[in-house]
Amino acid sequence: MSQLKSFTPREIVSELDRYIVGQRDAKRAVAIALRNRWRRQQVPKELRDEIAPKNIIMIGPTGVGKTEIARRIARLSQAPFIKVEASKFTEVGYVGRDVESIIRDLTELAVTMVTEEEQQAVRSKAEDLAEERVLDALLPPHAAPAPIAGPHAVDSTGQVENQESREKLRKLLRLGELNDREIQVELRDDSGGPSMSIMTPQGVEEMGVQFRDLIGGMMPKRTKNRRMKVAEALAAFTHEEALGLVDMDRVRELAVERVEQSGIVFIDEIDKVATGQASSHGPDVSREGVQRDLLPIVEGSTVQTKQGPVRTDHILFIAAGAFHYAKPSDLIPELQGRFPIRVELSSLDRDDLVQILTEPQNSLVRQYSELMKTENITLEFEKDGIDAVADIAASVNERSANIGARRLHTVMEKLLDTLSFDAPDMPPTKVSVDRKMVEERLGDLVEDHDLSQYIL
Repeated sequence: MSQLKSFTPREIVSELDRYIVGQRDAKRAVAIALRNRWRRQQVPKELRDEIAPKNIIMIGPTGVGKTEIARRIARLSQAPFIKVEASKFTEVGYVGRDVESIIRDLTELAVTMVTEEEQQAVRSKAEDLAEERVLDALLPPHAAPAPIAGPHAVDSTGQVENQESREKLRKLLRLGELNDREIQVELRDDSGGPSMSIMTPQGVEEMGVQFRDLIGGMMPKRTKNRRMKVAEALAAFTHEEALGLVDMDRVRELAVERVEQSGIVFIDEIDKVATGQASSHGPDVSREGVQRDLLPIVEGSTVQTKQGPVRTDHILFIAAGAFHYAKPSDLIPELQGRFPIRVELSSLDRDDLVQILTEPQNSLVRQYSELMKTENITLEFEKDGIDAVADIAASVNERSANIGARRLHTVMEKLLDTLSFDAPDMPPTKVSVDRKMVEERLGDLVEDHDLSQYIL
């Protein structure tokens, strides 16, 4: 958790501000929760395990930034992160996924993350080994010749010449002059043998996974011969050698530790399993059952995974929902108590949409400008054009379902549809997006309320 040391709550909020407009309370809540993880690592060891994470419920309509806040926090802290939808799970005894699969999936994500980090650490050595394998393919080593008789016998000059040729090829290889030459290479075949499906009762999927791994471990390692360019072979060999240099036992240990100490689970649509919803959305017993199944992993339990047992006591859970038909108090009391922090995210108004279009580092205006630049089209958004796009998105959100900032994507796609299609056939040119252009392209569509509901 040392990577969190330099981030104060104020710095975390400032980083989130680069990508997410508004929602100050939610940003502060997650920033404090993230900083508390670093603080917990600094307290005496006997107290450390007693400090439970302060889980958060975000309340707000769709498209206001709930998921993006959680995702950015995970990226900032380099923590394993998984997003799940509560409505996709079913109570034990019904057909569907069990909630413990959340932790198993999170652990596999952590293994991938740690493996990539460990591969980077040994990359230099892997590149050296890959280079030797490519040189072997370019200039196979000669068989050792018969020794020359005499007290000062040495190998044939063939070996010396072969070494000299190899060094010349090495220089050319490093200069990139052999990149397009094709060679025959032998690579590990990861496709495996015949596919095998194992059916297991719900709740014991891990037994099926372990059985498949056991069978796979008994099979001999397969290789395949391929012809590829030198540059491709160098990359493939580097990946294969890096994987071989990584200590997978260490990877598993680090991955489990990272999940236990810094894992983040984002549970979306938590309101869909609250029992206060209209009965048309499914039987109350099933929704309450999902909550009771979630409770142990949120409270803290041990989940058996492919990488070993994982304790969930200090995983941070962030739940979110619109709560149109239910309230957080409609969740079962035990689950409510495990989410002590409640933050409400506000709906986005027209001014917020203008900011979203222009201010974030990944703003839509910047994205579309860069996309068109690849076709030699200079796309310039005038201020009145941006205002017009925001006006249309806000208007459609008011008249139909309010999907927040996601409406901007729909409006922008419709606005630039013709340009995106014709751009490859156009000469280099500059296109100015102003209010006049927006109204010409979308004005009639917006005025036709029935049609706009289907298209915008």
